[in-house]
Amino acid sequence: MSSSPKSSGSSISWTREEDKLFENALAQFTEDTPDRWQKVAEAVGGGKTAEDVKKHYEILLEDIQKIEADLVPTPDYNENTTSSDEEEK
Repeated sequence: MSSSPKSSGSSISWTREEDKLFENALAQFTEDTPDRWQKVAEAVGGGKTAEDVKKHYEILLEDIQKIEADLVPTPDYNENTTSSDEEEK
């Protein structure tokens, strides 16, 4: 998941740490958990609301569907390209 703000109408940005907390909370609070989104929001913290985390989840599902439908291009990694770390050595 990205740490940048989501483009699908959400103005809430997510840090990498919040994304990780979100993923862990999704694993902990399954679909049958009462008040799931409130509990996920509390686990994420950072002022996220139940509505924020539910929207973030919906965007995640959309991203997965796009990837599975091959609507997201695969990165073209060129094996001959060196990273800046290798160039400094």
